[in-house]
Amino acid sequence: MIQGIFHININVTDFERSLEFYQMLGFRVVADLGEGGSQALNAGLRIPDGRGRAALLMLGEDPHATRIDLIEWKNPKTAGQAYPHLYHVGMARLALKTKNLPQVYEDLKARGVEFFSEPQELSFPNQGRASFVCFTDPDGTILELIDF
Repeated sequence: MIQGIFHININVTDFERSLEFYQMLGFRVVADLGEGGSQALNAGLRIPDGRGRAALLMLGEDPHATRIDLIEWKNPKTAGQAYPHLYHVGMARLALKTKNLPQVYEDLKARGVEFFSEPQELSFPNQGRASFVCFTDPDGTILELIDF
């Protein structure tokens, strides 16, 4: 039986740059997986002769929180580009629950994060209101901050 989401993999082109970016957002390393690969990973991920640099990152202290599996593939090299928009098939963005969105927005903007827009407000029938804003990581992966 499926119980929840353990991690979301984000492939990057420069591990150290991306690690610094996600740490700026408040993520911490909970498992530094180092650089390497294995027959099991090759088979399970269907990556021929795979080798990468990876770490599991997490927000907060909940031991059951969803993690980010940040990976720079060394062999084969991380390839391609992130989707340039949100209307493609498949996973589109990662939404991060936030408190005090206006302050977080201003803090990140001051640190050089470029946002798609100012924070926007939505109303959900029988659910209340939420504010959100989107931006990208250094490789173009779309992230969202949302405050309910």
